[in-house]
Amino acid sequence: MKRFDERDDNRELLDINTTPLIDVMLVLLILLIITIPVQTHVTKIDLPQESTARDVPPAVIRIEVAADGEVHWNGMAISNRTELENKLQQAALDPAEPEVQLHPDKAVRYEYVMAVMAAVQRSGLRRFGVVSQ
Repeated sequence: MKRFDERDDNRELLDINTTPLIDVMLVLLILLIITIPVQTHVTKIDLPQESTARDVPPAVIRIEVAADGEVHWNGMAISNRTELENKLQQAALDPAEPEVQLHPDKAVRYEYVMAVMAAVQRSGLRRFGVVSQ
């Protein structure tokens, strides 16, 4: 029989005291937070300036192609393709860049519409749309 004050040295230590370990980790965490400098991230962005030109809608050039291939510029008949190309070149020189709207007739042949579209493309106008019914 063992006495109460005798120790058994062969017995394993099952409980580990984790309180000092947690204390040390908390101190290290606080030191880490204090020593890290405050980082400021600055991103430079060049935003476009608001212009008053937005209030004015762009000029609209209405090009109509009739069923027989006749071309109309804002309601006025154009006699030949060179006149159309000259007008488109003059419109391309406008700094406000007008919007070109092509209104082909339902019965017009495809080649007439494509000739007008090619002339608009050659002129360098970028604001172009085809309006159909």
